[in-house]
Amino acid sequence: MPEDARSSLRPSAVEHVFGRILTSLVWIGLIRGHFYVLEVRGRKSGKTISLPVDLLDLGGHRYLVCARGNSNWVRNARAAGQVVLARAMRRQRYAVHELPPAMRPPILKAYLDRFANEVQRFFPIPKGSAVESFNDLAMRYPVFELLPLDETAHDAGKASRREQGPDHKR
Repeated sequence: MPEDARSSLRPSAVEHVFGRILTSLVWIGLIRGHFYVLEVRGRKSGKTISLPVDLLDLGGHRYLVCARGNSNWVRNARAAGQVVLARAMRRQRYAVHELPPAMRPPILKAYLDRFANEVQRFFPIPKGSAVESFNDLAMRYPVFELLPLDETAHDAGKASRREQGPDHKR
């Protein structure tokens, strides 16, 4: 079976409807916490696909984990190279960097430990398992580190103005 065709668990009709409702509530800011709306460009259709995600902040880095495996949004993010996270009518663009399987176990452990109420059913090991327990599972769960694009451009502009000195006119 080709790598892209590896199984992923598709949402049921009820999960799909719930996801659409949750996406709307997160987008307008009624639900916050760890939820964000992921927007990614479809690799075939070119249309923006939106869905709710659990964002993991860990050690000063941001990660997206797909507990359902090699899902459609994962394949789209790989193809696009970037995603948008939205919440409360604010959007932030990120470049995506997929972590190799050897780097995933500590991220997967933190993700399961933090979001077990929502994702435990997708993992064959329980919350609180040792990080080594994730070594054999790492291939099954894509993990992306998110690298801010908008802030980088904004910070680069600040640095450029600093380099030009205080007398520089805009």
